[in-house]
Amino acid sequence: MRVIRKYANRRLYDTEQSRYVTLEDLRSLVLDEVPFRVEDAKSGEDLTRTILLSIIIEQEQADGEAEVFSNDLLAQFIRVYDMAKPLPLARYLEQGTRLMMEQQKHVQDQWQQAMRHTPMELMRELAEENMRFWQQNLGGGSRNGQDDDDKT
Repeated sequence: MRVIRKYANRRLYDTEQSRYVTLEDLRSLVLDEVPFRVEDAKSGEDLTRTILLSIIIEQEQADGEAEVFSNDLLAQFIRVYDMAKPLPLARYLEQGTRLMMEQQKHVQDQWQQAMRHTPMELMRELAEENMRFWQQNLGGGSRNGQDDDDKT
């Protein structure tokens, strides 16, 4: 795993390449799926989440038309943090995002083979894949006709 050190002057240093890097450089690592850890140069504290959030903020500010997080969505996130028993939001967002990316890749693959499939066949396959994903990742829904919550 690549180690990036963050110094007190806010500069980021890539220990593997022996050079200072920018948030844009780290964004490229994310896009290239290169695993890295950002740590405080003095304390060794893991700062990766903070840096990833900074990259997202930079992207949100760079192109106002490509906003992912609306003001309403951000306000809802803040409310989730204030709940007495927070929702498992991280797991849901991770799985939903993974599903979205897998489906996009699937659609791209299917588009290349569009001459073989009818549009209805493509939609049926996407719906089946979506259902399998959620059943695998959220416990499969019901058992014996009863929801897990209804068990007594």
